[in-house]
Amino acid sequence: MFVELQETLKKIDKISISEERKEVLQPLVDYIVEKANENASVQLNFICTHNSRRSHLTQIWAQVMAFYYAIDNVFCYSGGTETTAMFPKVSETLSNQGFQIQKLNETENPVYAVKYNENAHPIICFSKKYDDAFNPESKFAAIMTCSQADGGCPFIAGAEKRIPITYEDPKVFDGTDLMNEKYTERSLEIAAEMNYVFSKIKK
Repeated sequence: MFVELQETLKKIDKISISEERKEVLQPLVDYIVEKANENASVQLNFICTHNSRRSHLTQIWAQVMAFYYAIDNVFCYSGGTETTAMFPKVSETLSNQGFQIQKLNETENPVYAVKYNENAHPIICFSKKYDDAFNPESKFAAIMTCSQADGGCPFIAGAEKRIPITYEDPKVFDGTDLMNEKYTERSLEIAAEMNYVFSKIKK
């Protein structure tokens, strides 16, 4: 992994996870273990309302932690109940934490290539609906990262399992003096929890 990202991972390792959150995360651990024991692909679709902030952060950090712990055949996706765009502050925050990010086009909904390792395939990020053709149609877990999407989507077609793991929206701090701090904080919180999840997968 890139040196700067390795430094961020050292910080993440020091973040403790509460017992309450461990209970929230356990169904995801169980799902990954079950698929790994079957030697099946682990497909995770992280879903939020706009697919602009939290769903991208969880998608990216989950993919990174699967790589970090050498858990093979993990494929992470994200989607929303509607299409908007990945919020630019997400890209900026991740860049500051050691990722190398390329913006591949200049549209209202840009496509980003997010690299975490010199030779690994970049994570492709753009806003899309959860059932977009880019995402898996079946045999995946739907991870609901915001309570609004969880309540607004009573049924996710094709999902083998639906797991609510919700986070506070950093959007509430947009345009404030706390914006940079809160986006960084949310990214590290999500990273720490994905780190915990994949650390529990025995090879």
